[in-house]
This record gives sequence, C-alpha cells and structure tokens, in this order.
Amino acid sequence: MKLLHETESDDPILSVVNLIDIFLVIIAALLITVAQNPLLDAFTRRDVTVITDPGKPTMEMLVKKGEKIERYKASGEIGQGEGQKAGVAYRMKDGSMVYVPEATDVLTESVDGGGKAGP
Repeated sequence: MKLLHETESDDPILSVVNLIDIFLVIIAALLITVAQNPLLDAFTRRDVTVITDPGKPTMEMLVKKGEKIERYKASGEIGQGEGQKAGVAYRMKDGSMVYVPEATDVLTESVDGGGKAGP
C-alpha cells in the first residue's frame, strides 16, 4: 500500500493539472474584465464616451466611434476665441439638459411685422 501512495505523490501530471486550473482562473478573470469595460465591448457596435475625474485638472475623456478610440486630456486652461452666441442651455430638475437656440433675425422680423412701422 505504501508504494501506491508514493507513486501518486510523485506523479508529474498533477503539477500540470494545477497549472491548468490556475490558467483557467486567470482567463475567467480577464473575460469578466473585458465584458464589463464599455470601450472593449466586442458584442455591440455602439459609440461610447467615458469621462474620468469630471471638473478636476486631471479630467480625461475617452471617445469610441466605431473602431477608433480618441483620448482628450484637460489642460487646465480656460479656452477663448471668437464666435457668436448660438443659444442657451438649461439644466432641468431631473439633471437633463435642454438647449434653446437663439432666434434669428428673419424669425424676429416676421414676428414683429417685418420691422416696418405701419399706419
């Protein structure tokens, strides 16, 4: 009986079986990680935007459009330039945003009678 137990404990295939178990656990952990990451979602063809640290100097934005992933980092500087006001955005009580475009000159002229003084 003692000889049977000694050959069983020295069997090199048992070490290989243990390595296979470890690799299966690692592969399962990687699959779960990939399934939970929206940027690596291979099952859908959606466009995804991920913002990390919003409002902080370390803010970063990742944009996935199709197969292309772009990374934007905040520089911490205030932007400036020339342009014109295009409208007003309001934050509603439920947290959603509503954009109201500015009225154009053509629209305001038709509302007030074409801008002409009449008798």
